[in-house]
Amino acid sequence: MSKKTNKLAASEFGKETEVPQESTFYFGQQNFKWMLIGLAFIVVGFLLMMGPDANTVDGKFDPNSWNDDIFSIRRIRIAPLFIVIGFVIEVYAILKRK
Repeated sequence: MSKKTNKLAASEFGKETEVPQESTFYFGQQNFKWMLIGLAFIVVGFLLMMGPDANTVDGKFDPNSWNDDIFSIRRIRIAPLFIVIGFVIEVYAILKRK
């Protein structure tokens, strides 16, 4: 913790006295570390959700085909779980005290 000092002139004694003033910034280094971890979970979750569309075959749109990969475990279960975990970590990082 860094403490700043204010010099106040005492009118009665004619001396300057130093009054310690504590920093009012709420977030510390640990808060930012947890926020970056939460952000990484969210980004990984969205990256896991990426993939071809339902009507895409070999990267080209084909209305006569159906791609079952849109219902894979990775896209339906794992990726949203990573995103929810990331948001929970973000809430923890915001509410954590120094």
